[in-house]
Amino acid sequence: MKPKVLVATTFRWYPTARLAMALAVAGFTVDMVCPRRHPLTKTRAAHRIYRFNGLAPLHSLRAAIADAKPDLIVPGDDLTTRHLHRLYDQERRDGRAESSTCALIERSLGAAESFPISYARAAFMELAEQEGIRVPKTGVIESFDDFKNWMIRNGLPAVLKANGTSGGDGVRIVRTVDEAERAFRSLQAPPRLLRAVKHALLDDDMTLISPALRREKFVVNAQTFVDGREATSAVACWNGKILAALHFEVINKTGSTGHATVVRLIENSEMSAAAEKIVRRLDLSGVHGFDFMLEKQTGNAFLIEINPRATQVGHLALGVGRDIPAALYAAVSGGDVQASTRVTEKDTIALFPQEWIRDPESAFLRLAYHDVPWEETELVHDCVDNRQKQSAWYSRAQKKQASSVVSSQNRVSAPVKDASSQSPAAGTELGRR
Repeated sequence: MKPKVLVATTFRWYPTARLAMALAVAGFTVDMVCPRRHPLTKTRAAHRIYRFNGLAPLHSLRAAIADAKPDLIVPGDDLTTRHLHRLYDQERRDGRAESSTCALIERSLGAAESFPISYARAAFMELAEQEGIRVPKTGVIESFDDFKNWMIRNGLPAVLKANGTSGGDGVRIVRTVDEAERAFRSLQAPPRLLRAVKHALLDDDMTLISPALRREKFVVNAQTFVDGREATSAVACWNGKILAALHFEVINKTGSTGHATVVRLIENSEMSAAAEKIVRRLDLSGVHGFDFMLEKQTGNAFLIEINPRATQVGHLALGVGRDIPAALYAAVSGGDVQASTRVTEKDTIALFPQEWIRDPESAFLRLAYHDVPWEETELVHDCVDNRQKQSAWYSRAQKKQASSVVSSQNRVSAPVKDASSQSPAAGTELGRR
């Protein structure tokens, strides 16, 4: 019987569907627990799909695990990993420390002792430094006065990061004291209730509701700025040992702190050594990612973050030692690694649909290997349809906003005839979302 993997995710992200497809190619039977309308439903990869309910996340995961009886769980985002950690803790509190669920979660993610440090950025940096890994100076900032003192010691520019965020959503690069103060207050502030409700209604993501209602503040960290190029690693590991690894330099991304859209395969001994040390120290298993900065002047690799879950490059099969799904399959099945054929001989890869969404006219779509899953035409069509809907939405928003600006200018130069018609234009608020 083929080993079974449960791919788990809390939101609709195309890379998670790509990972499920790659795991199926590697030999797994793939089940998935995900929100409704996930892109995976447009593929033939999943044997069975379970509905993830944001109102009852632990119940959703527990029910899927009980029914699927997987040999491995692969989380596709940080929030899913946190839910799995919480499920593990709940099992232990209920006197089921020896349960099959606890054993499965540790088998899939690594030693439970490592769970808390995955989200404590400053503590993780301290651990990495203990291992002799090059890291930027990092500290927890509880107030803006704390940051002023930190700035006196470490200077500007700096990077502010909020715990519990991912994908660049909770990261700000600050170059002045005024920028730093605005960024700190924005990152620390509880989520807005309107934003929380939007996530709940559109994405089935209820995680912001409680912090919004309770006015819970985020923990903010300051990190010294490393001037250089971003790089990222994705690894498959088992009981503290790396089985396969992919190291990339980031060529293009969405915004200054967003996710990568074009990457270039590289070999970097510092990145490899850092990943090996962290995996061994935390006794990790499953799929994990690491983010680095390659310093401009020296080329030195600074480790800046751990991603305790699959990243968006994890599906790429690039030969022996560079095929994460094949390595996982071998670890679970107990056989030898049977890496699939390398998908491209090119080192530069334009991720689909990320780079195409960023810029449909990007030269990288022609010059690099464009990672389009042509074998799953429905998934490709879904990407195209969503991109067109998004473009139309933004186009309407921009037109409304432009109309609002023109109307405002006209109101300045002409007397107002009917005050009741001078309500704020809907497009102005729409453009801020």
